[in-house]
Amino acid sequence: MNINSISKVNNINSKVILSTNNDNKASFGDYLKNAIDKVNDLQVQSDYYNELLATGQTDNIHQVMIAAEKADIALQFTMSVRNKILDAYKEIMRMQV
Repeated sequence: MNINSISKVNNINSKVILSTNNDNKASFGDYLKNAIDKVNDLQVQSDYYNELLATGQTDNIHQVMIAAEKADIALQFTMSVRNKILDAYKEIMRMQV
């Protein structure tokens, strides 16, 4: 069993910083779309493992539960970021010019 380290988060931050400094200029919308696509991929993977377990094609309940938890945590984080963005937008809209 392979355990991924948390250091991948640091790699994501460095890629974002590097991409904004280069001539490629990835927009915030592109970064957000890629992040949402990754969350969707985790959800699809979790559904696939659930289907394998339901049909009896796998006995590895640990793999199924890990995929489900990854998808759940990613979705919770995404919703948290969305809520923060909406709060910031509402606060900006309340500002008087």
